[in-house]
Amino acid sequence: MQLFRGRGFRRKFILVLAIFVGFYLRNSLITLFHIAFESGSWDRLSTCPSCQHSKYPFDETRPSPSGELDPISGHGYSPDGLLHVNPDAPHPIHELIRSAEVEWEKKLKRASKTLEEAVVEYKRRYKRDPPQGFDDWWDYVEENNVQLPDEYDTIWRELEPFWGVNPEELLKIQALQENRTDTFTIAKTEELDSNVVVTSFSNPETWEQRALLRGLDEILDLLAPVEDALPPYRAIFSPHDNPNLLSDYHIKKAALDAATAGEYVDLSKLPPVKHIGFASACAPGSPGRPIESPVDQSTRPPPRTDKTFIHDHRLAMDPCLHPYIFYHHSQYVAHDLGPAPEPTMAAQFSYCTTPLFHDIQPPTFISWVGDISPRANDPEWDQKTDERLLWRGSNTGMNSNDRTRWRHSQRFHLVSWANDMNGTMNVLMPGSEPGDKVGNGTELRKALVNPVVADIAFTGKPIGCDPHYCDYMESLFEWRKVQSANGKEAGNHKYVVDVDGNGWSSRFKRLITSNSLVFKATAYPEWWLDRSQAWAHYVPIQVDYSDLLDAYMFFRGDLYGENNHDDLAHKIASAGREWSLSFWRQEDMTAYFFRLLLEYARVMSPDREAMSYIV
Repeated sequence: MQLFRGRGFRRKFILVLAIFVGFYLRNSLITLFHIAFESGSWDRLSTCPSCQHSKYPFDETRPSPSGELDPISGHGYSPDGLLHVNPDAPHPIHELIRSAEVEWEKKLKRASKTLEEAVVEYKRRYKRDPPQGFDDWWDYVEENNVQLPDEYDTIWRELEPFWGVNPEELLKIQALQENRTDTFTIAKTEELDSNVVVTSFSNPETWEQRALLRGLDEILDLLAPVEDALPPYRAIFSPHDNPNLLSDYHIKKAALDAATAGEYVDLSKLPPVKHIGFASACAPGSPGRPIESPVDQSTRPPPRTDKTFIHDHRLAMDPCLHPYIFYHHSQYVAHDLGPAPEPTMAAQFSYCTTPLFHDIQPPTFISWVGDISPRANDPEWDQKTDERLLWRGSNTGMNSNDRTRWRHSQRFHLVSWANDMNGTMNVLMPGSEPGDKVGNGTELRKALVNPVVADIAFTGKPIGCDPHYCDYMESLFEWRKVQSANGKEAGNHKYVVDVDGNGWSSRFKRLITSNSLVFKATAYPEWWLDRSQAWAHYVPIQVDYSDLLDAYMFFRGDLYGENNHDDLAHKIASAGREWSLSFWRQEDMTAYFFRLLLEYARVMSPDREAMSYIV
C-alpha cells in the first residue's frame, strides 16, 4: 500500500503494469475464443452458430475472423463478423477500407489462369474432383472473359449438405417435392437437348404468370448459351420471393458430417424434427437458440448501444449469430413463430436464401441492367449536388394490419428512423486526421441531424394492407410522388441506401452500376457475394441500421461537411460501378449458373463418380 501513497515513479510503473496485464489477459481470452472457433470446438463452448460447417475450411487464403484486437488499430474483430470499436483507436472505417482493398487484390492475383490451375485449386478447396463438364465450363469462362474463376464457394456451401445424402434418396425426395403446390421444374433429358419446363403449377393461370414475372424466361435465357454442354438434370424452382426450406440444425449437421466423412446419413435414424420456428436452424446454445424454445417476437430486445461495423458481411447476416435480425427483418418479423423445419434435405432452387434455409439460389436476371446510359440522370460524382442519404420505395416486405408487427420490418424501420425528430442520437464523428481517436461519439439532436442528412421516404400509396390500415399508415408518413429511386432527383444524390423488400433487393444491381455510393443492408447473402468485396465496392450495413449514420457521417463529414472523406466515398462508388460492369455481366451469371448445374447434376446422380471430371 505504501507504493500508492505518492505520485512518484513506482505508482506510475505499477499502474502501467496493471493496464498491460489487463490488456494481455483480455487478448488472451479473445484469442482462446478465436482458437475454439477455428478448431471446430465452438459447439463445446455453447456459443456455436448455425454455420459450423461454413468456416471456409477449403480456403486457407481467406482472412478468418480473429476475435483479437488488431495490434495496430486496437479495434476488436469478433468471429460473428462484427468489428467492435475501440474509442481510443483511429476511426475503424479507414482500416476496413484498406483491408478490403488488399483482400480484393489478393483475390484477383491468385485467380487461376489455366484449366490445369483451376482443377488444382478446385481440389485444394473442396477435396474432390471437379464435376463432369468442367472443361466445357472453363472454355466458356475463357471465351467470355469471366474473371475470378475460382470464387464459387457459395455453390459449395449450398450443395455440400446433399453430398451426405444418398442420391437415390434425394431423387425420391425430389419426386415428392414436385407435387408441392407452387413449384415448377426445369429439366434437360437424354431425349431433349435443350432446357424445358417439364412441370408447371397447380393453378397455371395464376402461378405461371407470376413465375414469368419473376424470371422464368430469364432463367432459360441465361442457360441458352450453354444448354448444349449441360448434362441431363431436373431442378425444382420456387416462384416466390423468399426461401421456403427451413433447415433443422441437427438434420443439416448430420448430412454435413456424413459429407465430410465421405458417407451417407441414415435417414431412418435422423432425430425427430422439433418445431421451434426459425430457431430450429440454429445450433443449441447459440445466440439464436440459447434455450430450446421458439424465438419470442412479442417482446423486442433493447437497442444496442455498442459501436460496431461489419467486417464479414456473410457472417453479419446470420440470425443465429445476431438474433436482433429476428426482430428487424421482414423475412422473420412477418411470422409469429416461423415455419416448421424440413424433416429431410430437399433440393429446391429459390431466388434468395438465408443461413437458416437450405434453398439453392441461382443468379437471377430480374431487374438486371448492363449499364446506365448518360440519359438516365446519373451525373458523375463531382456533379452530384445532394449529399443527403437517399432511399425511395414502397412499403413492401410484409402485410400490414393489426395482427402483424409491420412497424418493425426493415422498410418501416428505416423511414421511421430517418424521420424521427424526438430525442438525441450518439454519432461517431470523423476526425480531421486519419490517426485521430474515434472517441465514444457525440450526442446530437435528431431534429437537427435527420432533416440535414436523410432524404428517406415512401413513394406512391400504401400497399399490402387492410383498407383502414392503409389510411392509417398514410397519415403516419409522408408519401412522396416520386415513384422510384431512378429519376433525376435520385441521380443527384451521392449516397443511397439499399434495403430488402419482399425478398432480396433486385434494385442493387442498378444502384451499384450508378455513380453513387451504396450502403447495403440485407439479410440475404446473394450468389455474387464471394465474387465482390464489401468496403471496396459498397458499404455493408447491419439490418437494424445501428451503424448507418456512423458510416455515412464518416464519408459525408459533420453537419457542415467538414472532415469528410469524399475522396474515399468516390473511390468506392467508382470501384463498385466498375465491378458491376466487369463482374456482373450476363456472361458472369451464365458462367455461375453453368457451374451450379454441373455440380447439382452430379450430386443428384446415382453415379457421382462417373459425373466427375478426372484428368
